[in-house]
Amino acid sequence: MKAGARAEDRRVRRTRERLHAALIPLVLEKGYDAVTIQDLLDRADVGRTTFYAHYRDKDDLLVAGLGHLRMFLCEHQRTALARADEQERVLGFSLAMFEHAEEQRALFRAIVGRRAGTIVMQHVRRMFADLVREDVAALAPEGAQVPIDALVEFVVGSLMSILTWWLDRRTRLTAAEADALFRRLTIPGLLAALGP
Repeated sequence: MKAGARAEDRRVRRTRERLHAALIPLVLEKGYDAVTIQDLLDRADVGRTTFYAHYRDKDDLLVAGLGHLRMFLCEHQRTALARADEQERVLGFSLAMFEHAEEQRALFRAIVGRRAGTIVMQHVRRMFADLVREDVAALAPEGAQVPIDALVEFVVGSLMSILTWWLDRRTRLTAAEADALFRRLTIPGLLAALGP
């Protein structure tokens, strides 16, 4: 790779990082719907042309941030696959997701219930479905009696429900306790459906 290409890659990465870093505090301060492109440009100290060279709109910027979350969860899922206990291998990304949600609770509350919440939840649901499908496909025996797509929908629906309940209700459960609840309610049914 040429030195000029590396420098450009670093500039692109820095610009994207600045825009993402500007978005979160603005959402917390003003709410997602009230944040304008001009707010982002001012906070990130980026020009309008530069913004549009990277993103179509603020929704595109918001969704791009979910790519980092996906990589983070995939890494946790890969790590979990190395564990000996089947219960720990299955859905190995879930605790990391609950911990991330706990860290971002204020952001979640600022987004959910608004247009951004719909956008984020659609992408998060699709991300969860991909991660769960990988786990289910790895566990499913040939000719499984339960359709894989049904199992994926069951697990994703359960995860979304428990995650939303936990964040909305402001329960005293820690991320680990909320994850344990999700796993206790979901994994036995999943393994039973995949079993002989």
